[in-house]
Amino acid sequence: MSKDYYKILGVNKDASKEELKKAFKKLAMQYHPDRPAGDEKKFKEINEAFQVLGDEKKRGQYDQFGSGFEQQGGFGGGMGWEDFMNASRGGGGFQGGGDFGGIDLGDLFGGMFSGGSQDGGRSQREERGRDIQIDVVIDLKEAAFGIEKQTSLRKQSTCDVCKGSGGEPGSKIDICSTCKGQGQVTQVRQTMLGAMQTVTTCPTCNGRGKSASKKCKNCGGDGIYLKAEDIKFKIPAGIDDGQSIRLTGKGEAAPHDGTSGDLYVHVRVKPQKGFYRDGANLYTTSEIGFSEAVLGDKIEVETIEGPVKLVIPAGTQPEQLIRMRGRGMSILNRSSRGDQFVKIKVIVPKKVNRKIKKFLEEFKEEL
Repeated sequence: MSKDYYKILGVNKDASKEELKKAFKKLAMQYHPDRPAGDEKKFKEINEAFQVLGDEKKRGQYDQFGSGFEQQGGFGGGMGWEDFMNASRGGGGFQGGGDFGGIDLGDLFGGMFSGGSQDGGRSQREERGRDIQIDVVIDLKEAAFGIEKQTSLRKQSTCDVCKGSGGEPGSKIDICSTCKGQGQVTQVRQTMLGAMQTVTTCPTCNGRGKSASKKCKNCGGDGIYLKAEDIKFKIPAGIDDGQSIRLTGKGEAAPHDGTSGDLYVHVRVKPQKGFYRDGANLYTTSEIGFSEAVLGDKIEVETIEGPVKLVIPAGTQPEQLIRMRGRGMSILNRSSRGDQFVKIKVIVPKKVNRKIKKFLEEFKEEL
């Protein structure tokens, strides 16, 4: 079935080239795969439509024969998908003899998706280390009051010898001979759209524009190496089961003096028998006798800090909740605590002697 490229771009069949460019730019920015709500399939479809309608010759053929004339659902003989995505992310993009409907892809996408910074006209992308996640199991009391933990991780870490520079200590730092200090290299490819020029990160200096005359023997010039590292961290009071703590820069180190990744500590809180947690509040159950419920008493109940005395008021009813203020969990990032609620379970004796039975019958008449 023939595709309606005009409908895909949301323009009329008599749309001018400027209208096509405007529609393409709007949709491309909306559906770019690097966007949070991006859609690669839709993005490909938009690019396919514009590669045809943005070229006068192809547009004429399409108007006469439909989308099956050359494309067959892809980029056909035009710019390849990998080339296009590289241009949309790289900054500098495609330039030269063949233009993409009059749009400089680097100008359109580079500043939005490259993540680099402009330095003297060249765009650089700083390398970033990999994020790491670990799981830590703690008990309810540790979750209530917080605790300091330590873990040992074997990960890529900054080289102790060169401090991440990649060069032997004392070695001379030279301008990169490959990119002449620009941090980028240019490649030219011949396509059906003409000569296309791509700008990519220099593979020799990894975009830094300089390199050491002697590579560090300890790390081979990468600035990182694999080693075991002890990491201490604090779990805050009041943390809940399933929450994570982010330790910035404690993930894997990046090569060539880049930015380290982060370490995410995923916390699991073990259930404690006899306690039910609801946010910052705790719920427990205590049993009392019938006489204690009627007359009142003082009993011992368990809290996360140990046993304490609880006053049972006279006339306490079965399933009644008695509140113990400030005996619950700490509230995350606050100095206050939740409460503990004790559900009272009244135990009724199954058998009683004659004396008690007589007393109860008299008591019943008084009610």
